[in-house]
Amino acid sequence: MSDIEKLSALDGYIAMSLVDSSSGLVIESNVQGTFDIEAASAANTEVVQAKLRAMRDIGLEDDYIEDILISLGTQYHLIRPLAAHPDVFVYLALDRSKANLAKARIVLKTFENTVKF
Repeated sequence: MSDIEKLSALDGYIAMSLVDSSSGLVIESNVQGTFDIEAASAANTEVVQAKLRAMRDIGLEDDYIEDILISLGTQYHLIRPLAAHPDVFVYLALDRSKANLAKARIVLKTFENTVKF
């Protein structure tokens, strides 16, 4: 099973993408249904950039983001910059009613450690 197949096998899986955090361009993606992964990826680039600015502006000693969770009424959106390539992040959207958030975070961390591009 490929790395992307492991993510797409998660309960509640909607979509995922690997995103260049400086441009918002999608490097790779996988979608089930009609989710607009291009628009979501670009918008979440702004989230990552804003968080990095905020960390810098308030003088946080942490030098990286492990992950960002956005909980919506019906979905979870997880953003995880790659430790080996901090200029790239994984974006994962899940159906909240079906997803196991703890399992998704574990699988996403494993994906981060094994992804090659």
